[in-house]
Amino acid sequence: MGALARASSRDAPRAALAQAVTQARGGLGRQLLHRNRASLKSQFVQFAEVFPLKEFGFTPEPGRYLEVVGWVEVVAGLLLAFGPQLLQEISNFILSVIMIGAIYTLLALREPLAMCAPATLCLGLLLLLNIRGHVAPTKPKFE
Repeated sequence: MGALARASSRDAPRAALAQAVTQARGGLGRQLLHRNRASLKSQFVQFAEVFPLKEFGFTPEPGRYLEVVGWVEVVAGLLLAFGPQLLQEISNFILSVIMIGAIYTLLALREPLAMCAPATLCLGLLLLLNIRGHVAPTKPKFE
């Protein structure tokens, strides 16, 4: 019993340190998430001003716009990665439309072209994935 008490007393500082690091990382993560969310909200206020459907009388509320775009991207991304073929094609199309909208929004806001690079790269990869997914079937050698 004495050996067990000594072992647990030696591991106590390690456990306390591990718990402190875990809590610090969680707190830091929450702070960064909160800060990034505030920054994204302010950006989506600008994005809502140049929303493509604004010409037809539909202007989204920036907070709701942020949530909808975020959830659509997450769900479509998961379906693209892990879904069946049909859902992968649908999610590829949805993500492509979102990337085209992102490029349009940045150009409408007259942001530098470098700001369009991530969305353009993602759109290019989605289109490449779409093209690569439609390979013509090969004919059997025995015909």
